[in-house]
Amino acid sequence: MKWQHGNTWYRVVGDLKSGKTPVMVLHGGPGAAHNYLIPIAEMIAQTGRAAVLYDQIGCGNSTHLPDAPKEFWRPELFMEELELLTKHLGIADNYAIIGQSWGGMLGMQFAISQPAGLKALVVADSPASMAVWVSEANRLRDELPKEIQATLLKHEADGTTYDPAYEAAVSVFNDRHVCRIPQPQCLIDSFNQIAADPTVYHTMNGPSEFHVIGSLKDWDIRPDLHKIKVPTLLVSGQHDEATPEMVREVQSLIPGSVWELFPESSHTPQLEEPARFKRIVSQWLDQNAD
Repeated sequence: MKWQHGNTWYRVVGDLKSGKTPVMVLHGGPGAAHNYLIPIAEMIAQTGRAAVLYDQIGCGNSTHLPDAPKEFWRPELFMEELELLTKHLGIADNYAIIGQSWGGMLGMQFAISQPAGLKALVVADSPASMAVWVSEANRLRDELPKEIQATLLKHEADGTTYDPAYEAAVSVFNDRHVCRIPQPQCLIDSFNQIAADPTVYHTMNGPSEFHVIGSLKDWDIRPDLHKIKVPTLLVSGQHDEATPEMVREVQSLIPGSVWELFPESSHTPQLEEPARFKRIVSQWLDQNAD
């Protein structure tokens, strides 16, 4: 799809004319691209419902904009992109959203605007406040081995978060709270997308999940969550960096929302407990999206 800021790459998995409400699949990062969500799209397509994978502008197969000013990278940019893509696909009057991590944040902010064609929302592993996200991430960080904590603190203080030692320390956190199984290739591919072009992630988030110094630092949509009127399913993992405490608050603020906690998962239950994820999400979509 070509629009004013470049080209947005997308791929439709399944048949948009199947008669079932199609699902837009929103990836995280920001800037992680679609790769690690391919299993979600394939799960959805197996139920006869089309899923649309796409790379948000600035990453993956879409146009990269490394010289764009920091103020360019705002949630509203990605909300516009999402709306234009639904129109481009001819589904603007009937679609659902599954957003994971940052994608869930984007999905919630988009749903707050009450777009007419949105029928249902699935929010996977997402905060509604970056202040809460950072607070919870640092609480989990305090449980890491002391030497790992010391490495993180040193490089953050020195401004050397690009150092391999810092990245190795972050991986210890990730192994506990991002993906607790050996990382499948699709997840590695998404991490590699950020490594290849960290513009969006570093500008909006920062150097790591718990050192958020980017433009999303003060992002907080909790006061507006009551404006979400579509059926909403929240999913998250027991060991998730989007902690149960965090998601419990989100559920309390979205009227009528349902929350499913995955006991063996961290931040990627679609990879860590795929059979349960497919069953819960597909059944919920069948009951709420058509």
